[in-house]
Amino acid sequence: MASTETKANTDDLAGLEAGLDALDAVEVRRTPVGEVLLKKVLPPVLAVALVLAVWQILVTAGVTEESKLPPLSAVWDSLADMWLKGTLFDVIWTSVSRGLLGFLLALAIGTPLGLLVARVKAVRAALGPILSGLQSLPSVAWVPPAVLWFGLNDAMMFTVILLGAVPSIANGLVSGVDQVPPLFLRAGRTLGATGFKGVRHVVMPAALPGYLAGLKQGWAFSWRSLMAAEIIASSPDLGLGLGQLLENGRNNIDLPGVFLAIILILVVGIAIDLLVFSPVERWVLRSRGLLSRS
Repeated sequence: MASTETKANTDDLAGLEAGLDALDAVEVRRTPVGEVLLKKVLPPVLAVALVLAVWQILVTAGVTEESKLPPLSAVWDSLADMWLKGTLFDVIWTSVSRGLLGFLLALAIGTPLGLLVARVKAVRAALGPILSGLQSLPSVAWVPPAVLWFGLNDAMMFTVILLGAVPSIANGLVSGVDQVPPLFLRAGRTLGATGFKGVRHVVMPAALPGYLAGLKQGWAFSWRSLMAAEIIASSPDLGLGLGQLLENGRNNIDLPGVFLAIILILVVGIAIDLLVFSPVERWVLRSRGLLSRS
């Protein structure tokens, strides 16, 4: 009888170990290019094609006037004209370089500020509500005072970007730190990870998902703040960016030019997200076992 029970227990343990081994075994394989194109590239391409088809149908059927919605051919002609003049990439780079530099400055300021607010109660009590209020304030509201402070120059542009992006980055990091399990902090202190070491090896890695969400939102605020500044504070000394291109189209009653500027602004925003933030987000999720490696 005892031998039967022992054998049953042994079988149960063997089955449990096999189950745990199956859970731990993660199938690692390289996704074929065709599968990537089918699952990740084709759906957004089809969605864009559908939008363009509806756009063209509305124009062709006369549902809307060309003074309200230009035909696709007119927008394409505006794009081709900028390409032939050699100004297309200059206009895009003017705005992208400003946006990225402003975002990096906001990152350098918002990260230590977020850590300070998250870790020091007195600072949180003093600055926490202010950061939340600044995050909800439309960035376009900062353009008039920034123009009065600095004039029509790049310093004005970067000021508007910083005031729009820093609160989002700081609040994202604060939210991430608040979600760190206390057990992690106690374990870190037990192992000697205190002060800067604790922040580097325990707090920041554990807060990374919330911090990354704040970075994505910070980039969105940077880009929108820059567009608002370029639209309102146009000047030949600032060079021609996408915001100025949009405003020039409005001033010249050039509706195809206006839609071209909107499309370019949208394309840049999507490209930055796909090329920068999406890969980092997948890496974070994969490192935490929340995303398969296939």
